[in-house]
Amino acid sequence: MPLLSRKGILAIAAVIDVALNSKGRPVSAKALAGRHKLPPRHLEPVLQALVRDGILKGIRGPRGGYELARERKRITAEDILRAASKVEEPGEPPLPASTLVNQVVLPALAQAEAAFSAALGRINIEDMAARGENTK
Repeated sequence: MPLLSRKGILAIAAVIDVALNSKGRPVSAKALAGRHKLPPRHLEPVLQALVRDGILKGIRGPRGGYELARERKRITAEDILRAASKVEEPGEPPLPASTLVNQVVLPALAQAEAAFSAALGRINIEDMAARGENTK
């Protein structure tokens, strides 16, 4: 059972990709999408959410793209997932307005989410990018 959405995993991969490949110049959405074998339109809403949350900086123009908006060690997996979660998923129905869901299920899961979130907050892009550099 995956704990992270596909969108969240792609968002983390995109930020690590930018950290590894920017080297003084922005990384284009097209290049990012190509390396991850995705159509650019799938990645663009997530990239824009990362810009809005100050994780990436968008550079306009023919040589534009994305670069990190702050130091690698100051960007955590939790930051990225929080930004990516703001991207709307079409077609997903809302949870039912049930007493069991609201008073039992959601509070229990909130505790687990808090623990998972704390663990994600200890994982930063600096550490993941170092692993990524070793896989090249």
